Amino acid sequence: MEHVGTELVMRPARGWRRLLWKDPSESDLSRRRFRLTRPASRAVVERAEGAYLSGFNAVVSRQAERIEDLPHDLRAFAYEGAGAACAVLDLITLARGRRLRELLAGPAARHAFAVHLGAGRGYATLRLRPVRAAGRTHPLLRWLALDGFGFQWSMARADRMVGERAMPGVLSRAQCALFDQGLGRLLWYHDCASPDDVAARVAAYPVARRAALWSGVGFAAAYTGGAEADELWWLTEHAGADGFRAHLAQGCAFAVAARAQAGPLPDHVAQAAPILAGGTAEEAAGWTDRALPALGPEPYGDGEFLAWQAHTRRLWTRRHQPT
Repeated sequence: MEHVGTELVMRPARGWRRLLWKDPSESDLSRRRFRLTRPASRAVVERAEGAYLSGFNAVVSRQAERIEDLPHDLRAFAYEGAGAACAVLDLITLARGRRLRELLAGPAARHAFAVHLGAGRGYATLRLRPVRAAGRTHPLLRWLALDGFGFQWSMARADRMVGERAMPGVLSRAQCALFDQGLGRLLWYHDCASPDDVAARVAAYPVARRAALWSGVGFAAAYTGGAEADELWWLTEHAGADGFRAHLAQGCAFAVAARAQAGPLPDHVAQAAPILAGGTAEEAAGWTDRALPALGPEPYGDGEFLAWQAHTRRLWTRRHQPT
């Protein structure tokens, strides 16, 4: 395998796996009619999506170990793609999550957030709802599959999910909130990391959905990046004016925690934390850890995942209450 820029050029998949191979040109989001009016931001989000496709194809071609050849800041996206590919392969071969568990126990052990998000994207690729996705992996992080499902489902149906603000049926209230967090991440891509455009897009949704959308926006703004520091300040202003400043901060905190698992934080994550979360990166990630004990000894449900986020928001609120 050769390493060209930020993409991996791999030997083709063999046999029936060739049918799963993804064309690297899918990272060109103009094909999906996204608002790609900001060249620098477009490069950031398409670079991330390109790494996702590389990770997906690495698993399909049995070369997952080569994801480590990518630059450090791109590996999370590649392992998201690897998680998607493992989920697809497990579903097709009725392997009951074996490949996904092996990925988490092996090369992706430090990218658990990304792998679970990717598993949901894999389910969406097969048009399946991941209500029981990754059930034998992490008891809480498995619910990130619904976030990943929301991202991929909305990406493939942007005209309906973004333009018409639709919602897929047969999801519980908690699952709809997790879906909308993925949709919020997708809006960051769709409007090319423009705070004004993203905020206007969120404002078009019913108020009952905006909390989860702002959480997803906060996650993507920190996790993927694409906005300058002054633009991130504008994003906090927009979220605060809409009444969801704590949700933006909580999304950022989860993004920092996810990135911190994998080692040193990329520069854009370290820049975003004090602006979006209003604290150091270490402090923001620490809120997610400190929120866990309040969930009890066996937090397994989607409601507990949402409670984890709610406790994180309470810690942020206490930190920022006027004295």
